[in-house]
Amino acid sequence: MDILSMLMTIAAVAIIVYMLAVGGVYLILFFLAVPRVFRERKLDRNEPIEDMLESSDTYPVSVLVPAYNEELGVVSTVRSLLSLEYPEFEVIVINDGSKDATSEKMIDAFQMKQVSMAVRQHFETAEMQAVYRSNVFPHVVLVEKANGGKADALNAGINVSRYPYFAAIDGDSILERDALMKTMKPIIDSNGLVTCTGGTVRIANGSTIRDSVVEQIRLPKQAPAIMQIIEYFRAFLIGRLGLSRLNVLLIISGAFGVFEKERVVRAGGYETKTVGEDMELIVRLHAMLKEEKSKQRIEYIQDPVCWTEAPSDMRSLKSQRIRWQKGLFQTLWRHKYMMLNPKYKGVGLFSMPYFLLVELLSSVFELIGYAVIILALLFGLVDPTITMTMIIVTILYGSLLSSLAVLLEEWTYHKYPDTLSVLKLYLWSLTETFWYRPFMVWCRVMGIIAFFKGGHSWGHMQRRGISSPEQ
Repeated sequence: MDILSMLMTIAAVAIIVYMLAVGGVYLILFFLAVPRVFRERKLDRNEPIEDMLESSDTYPVSVLVPAYNEELGVVSTVRSLLSLEYPEFEVIVINDGSKDATSEKMIDAFQMKQVSMAVRQHFETAEMQAVYRSNVFPHVVLVEKANGGKADALNAGINVSRYPYFAAIDGDSILERDALMKTMKPIIDSNGLVTCTGGTVRIANGSTIRDSVVEQIRLPKQAPAIMQIIEYFRAFLIGRLGLSRLNVLLIISGAFGVFEKERVVRAGGYETKTVGEDMELIVRLHAMLKEEKSKQRIEYIQDPVCWTEAPSDMRSLKSQRIRWQKGLFQTLWRHKYMMLNPKYKGVGLFSMPYFLLVELLSSVFELIGYAVIILALLFGLVDPTITMTMIIVTILYGSLLSSLAVLLEEWTYHKYPDTLSVLKLYLWSLTETFWYRPFMVWCRVMGIIAFFKGGHSWGHMQRRGISSPEQ
């Protein structure tokens, strides 16, 4: 028992040190993000956009919408894109072998007819079966292709696209009208020094959406969806903004990102043999930029908002997070040559280790921590002071930054119109440690196991459609 008690004590102390170190990293990212948030709060967000709408210096953009069984949301997504405030763009929906009525909904809603198009073969993809163009909106195109996965669908969209930049947006998402303009602004202002950008993603569940416009932002009824709102606040407002300031951001959300097409083509397009194609592409672009000693940057823009449907039940959420964790592991493994390699500067020396030790392996350390706490409480194998310290650190680790993120988000953007909603979010954030985070830990550990099992797919999520105000 003495040896077991000593091992348990060592494990407890190690977990405490680990959690404090990770919490310190999060606080550093928080303080890196705060100045940008303060500056954003003082900006007139409309004035520069109005100037750009009248400018001749904007680049035309191809908006790619990969769709697999998206019959409930794809029409709303396209309608929201048609209302974008941007001088010149096209919308390309790529139906990746859907088994539902995705194509029929598109063809009927936009009066589409089959056409012949010259298609550049930048990448080999699954068979392209037909191309349709809208009679009402000539810049809306539907591509029918055999199933090949999301990455393959995006590659097919790049092949069909006409313009030098493309935006990738999920088929269940809605962009705010000025989102594309705001996301393109850093690219335009930098004269090409910014090669790709990503915007903020928000949870649409619970909000009232009519005619593809978010009319009223409200909280969903389901607890998992509420916790994801808080989680997204933390991930985007603190994590990605802080990493972006250091130019070591490794993720542009698959739900909404803008890319320089020529750079992506040179990089080889989206990798079809991973479930984390969005992150894998960004890491590969970073590697290319560092190897070329290029001054181009990859940036996150905090204001542009993409509204997307989040899993509202635990089963769908579990499936999503297992897939995300597996994709993270696949990307880190594929690009392990960058880890601690000074050739790749901050990406290799900080960002890659951060994603390995914090985003990937933290779930393993936390699972061990929960086991140690339970065994310590049940059998008294660890000094009570150490056990209590571990419990306190676990609670702070799980909830403190989430509550800070809620307050910072509301202080800056005021997306939620009533005080009660903000109060609910804050109170829910304080419960994270006691149910949501342990569930996430388990899902992420399952994702690591799934990596070793192999295979990949789009995954499954029960759709309700984000245009319904009853979510």
